[in-house]
This record gives sequence, structure tokens and C-alpha cells, in this order.
Amino acid sequence: MADDNKQQALAEKDLGNQAYKKRQFDEALSHYEKAWSLDNTNISILTNKAAVLFEQEKFEECLKVCEEAVETGRGVRADYKLIARALQRAGNASVKLDQLDNAVEYYEKSLTEHRTPDTLQKLRDAQKLQKEREKAAYHNPELADKAREEGNKLFKQQDWPGAIEQYTEAIKRNDKDVRPYSNRAVCYLKLMAVYEAEKDADKCIELDPSFVRGYIRKAAVEFAKKEYQKSIDALQLAQEHDKEGKSAREIQQQLQKAYTAMNPMATGGGAGGEESQEEVLKRAAQDPEVQRILGDPVMQQILQQMQQDPKAAQEHLKNPQVASNIRKLMNAGILRVA
Repeated sequence: MADDNKQQALAEKDLGNQAYKKRQFDEALSHYEKAWSLDNTNISILTNKAAVLFEQEKFEECLKVCEEAVETGRGVRADYKLIARALQRAGNASVKLDQLDNAVEYYEKSLTEHRTPDTLQKLRDAQKLQKEREKAAYHNPELADKAREEGNKLFKQQDWPGAIEQYTEAIKRNDKDVRPYSNRAVCYLKLMAVYEAEKDADKCIELDPSFVRGYIRKAAVEFAKKEYQKSIDALQLAQEHDKEGKSAREIQQQLQKAYTAMNPMATGGGAGGEESQEEVLKRAAQDPEVQRILGDPVMQQILQQMQQDPKAAQEHLKNPQVASNIRKLMNAGILRVA
């Protein structure tokens, strides 16, 4: 008799499935309920019923049926995949009910029963939405400004860790403002946390490609990494965006510093400054690239201008090709920077 009931239950379940596919949800529910009355150990009947209630947007009822399926499944030692399915559908219903904490919990429990890519993705989506909600709730530009100002005070006191903490708070309150990223990058450099400083410098540029200080911070990071050419490249970008010349002096100082570090012999350093001018010229005469640059009439004129007016160097360095030629002459020891 029990076996007959189970067979009849499967037949009713099959009819319910057919009705579900046709989106005849009331009819599907009727068949699933009859199937459950014939066999209350087959929890796949309940998970199918839950699917119908979900389609009908009866999410509270769907959730209750899923919980019943899990409880029953534990009692009859149902296939773990069926229990995982019930838990996943409970998570789906919780998302629709805007109960994200519950949804995450259901998805995590489902994954402990049976790990599937679909459930894992649903968990990640729910967690992402959770974080977005938390972030939105925390957003407050006014409090962000207060935290940044407090960070500036601590910065002046050379309390780098304290300043970082305040700048981080400012970013949490308003992550679209480039200023706390820029300020925090300086603090990280003070603490020689170069990787963190680079992330902040890159974030500045990502948020606002016209933000001059972002490129200046990037240049400082590259200098700390001894990537002097990259530092110079970043400073040249800073020059391009410094339309009003407000940071011109700082940029020029950093350029000078980078060129000097890249070619210490050109400023009397390196090798004890022992190489004579005659030796430098002899070595340069053997370098075809150096000879090409020195023989270029345009470069000859530029070098003459730079000799007569050192400030002219800044304008010429805005041209990438000229800047490249000047760097080669510096590396060769031909061009000395005062």
C-alpha cells in the first residue's frame, strides 16, 4: 500500500511539473499538494511547490515551504542535493523579501550540503548587494570632509598612522573624493608602504584623470621604487594637466630630482666624479645614437636655448621625443644638469 502511494505521488508530481512548465501555477500547486499528501517523505515535491510559489511572488509562503522541506529532509535523511536545493530556494525568497542577511545564511548552508556554481554566484551577488547597502548607508560627504581635515591636522603633527586612519574614514564616507586618497598616499610613502601609496595614487588618476596631484603622487611612488623614467613620465603628465601652472615649481623640482637620480655622474656624483670631460666625449663619440642627437640641427638649437636659459628646459621636456633625447645625453654624461 505504501509503495502504491509513492507511485501515485510521483504521478501527481509529474502532472504538477507539466502544469508548471505551462505556467499553470494553480493547477501545479493542486497536484503537488496531492502528491505530498500521498508521500510526505519525498521533499522534491516541496521544493517544486516552493518554485511555484516563487513564480507567484508568494515569497513568504515559498520560504515556509523551503524550511519545511529542509526539516523533513533532515528527518528522513534525504539526498543532500535536495536539501541544498531547498536551502537555495529559501535564499532566493529571502532576497526577494529584502532579507539579505538571511539570504546569505541560506546560500552558505546550501553550499555546505552541495556546492554548485549557481548557488555560489547567488551568494556572491547577495554579499555584493549587502556591501553596497552598507556603503550607501555610511556615505556622508560632510563627515568625510571633517575626517579629512582631522587627517590634515595629524599630518602636520607627523602622526602618519593617525592621519591614515582619518583619511581612510574620509574615503569610507565619500569614496569619490580624490583628496583623501592623495593625502593618504603621502602618508604611506612616509612610512615606506610603497604598494599602498601606489594604489592610492592610481585611484586618484582613475577617479579624476585631470587631477594634477595624482600624477605627482604617482611620480613620487615611482621614484621610491627607483623607477626614475616612470617617475619622469608621470611628472610630464602632471605638467600637461597643470594648465594654470600652480604646481609647476613642485613638478620641476621632482623632475630635477629624478634626472639627477637617473644620472648621478652628470651632477658630479657617481664614480666619485672622476671621469674627465675628455673621457666622456671619447665614450660619447663611440655611441651612434648620441652622435645622431648631437648632429640634429633642431636638438642643437634646443640645447643652446637650454644653456642660455635653464627655464627653457621645462618647456622642451613637454615634448616626449625631445625629453627622450635629453635623457640619452644625460645618461651619456654629455648634458650636465646644474
